[in-house]
Amino acid sequence: MTKHTISPQSGILGDGFGCDCGAVLAGRMAAELHAAENGRCSACLGSAVEQLAPDLTRGCTVCAATGGRKEQITWQLAHTEAEELITMTVVRGIVAGIDGPFHLSDIADTVRAGFGLPAGRLPVGPRVRDLLLQLQAAGEIAMLSAPDELLGTDQVLYRDPQWQRTRTLGL
Repeated sequence: MTKHTISPQSGILGDGFGCDCGAVLAGRMAAELHAAENGRCSACLGSAVEQLAPDLTRGCTVCAATGGRKEQITWQLAHTEAEELITMTVVRGIVAGIDGPFHLSDIADTVRAGFGLPAGRLPVGPRVRDLLLQLQAAGEIAMLSAPDELLGTDQVLYRDPQWQRTRTLGL
């Protein structure tokens, strides 16, 4: 099997792309088409890495860092299905039935249970998050970040598990 990982290249004709198979591609659109035709992710061009900023990369979120087209299409279909199934009306109805504070996961779990979806079947959490952010932008709800711990009467402690650090804020 010929490898089809496409990478940016600069040449005498300007910026373009080159593929491991030897193809020279003049522009992003041609590179995406070549990637798709050869079963590679058209977002990361088969590299399995997305560049967020110069010298800052992470695994491609579109193809689950595989570089494959199948995974990209599966992901896109799952998100599209979630958008059609989990509507603003559904989320607004669940939120309206809750008196007091709630976690995003409470809404996502209620949606998942209501539709009988097994965990991992659809990206329920990200879809619910997006709709809750829309409700917040419309002024229908206020989203807050609750502290992990109160330190006396004038300080709160936030723990950030991703960065393995804590922040103490004065009130």
